[in-house]
Amino acid sequence: MDVIREVQERIAKYPQAQVRRSLTHIEILPVAADGFSVSLRVAADRFGVSYEGWHEDFDDPTEALDCLAFGLSDACRLKVCSRGGFDYKWTLESRESGDWVEDSTTGLLLFPFWRSARVRYLQNRLISADS
Repeated sequence: MDVIREVQERIAKYPQAQVRRSLTHIEILPVAADGFSVSLRVAADRFGVSYEGWHEDFDDPTEALDCLAFGLSDACRLKVCSRGGFDYKWTLESRESGDWVEDSTTGLLLFPFWRSARVRYLQNRLISADS
């Protein structure tokens, strides 16, 4: 399965989506200011999906495609923590029974911890989870 081509074909249903593509990488840019980029990178038989700074690796291309689609849906959001304007922690959250539940976190070890903290929430709404 050519995963990059598969993503390209699926995303074609959404004309408002802007895509950057190479042979081994595809990135869907946020449609709104409060959205985040979603990308997939292929290396040998591994598939890496990332939402801004959050990322997860997969062996199964179907799981990677599902994760990519989830990041584009309104059932997913990204909690981004920053210090002094420097993003250092990204937490994936999913909507369950109307509540947001934290799933997994990716973070940096070195960041300006002495600067003022800020938390913001980013969400894509390209795909409706109800459809």
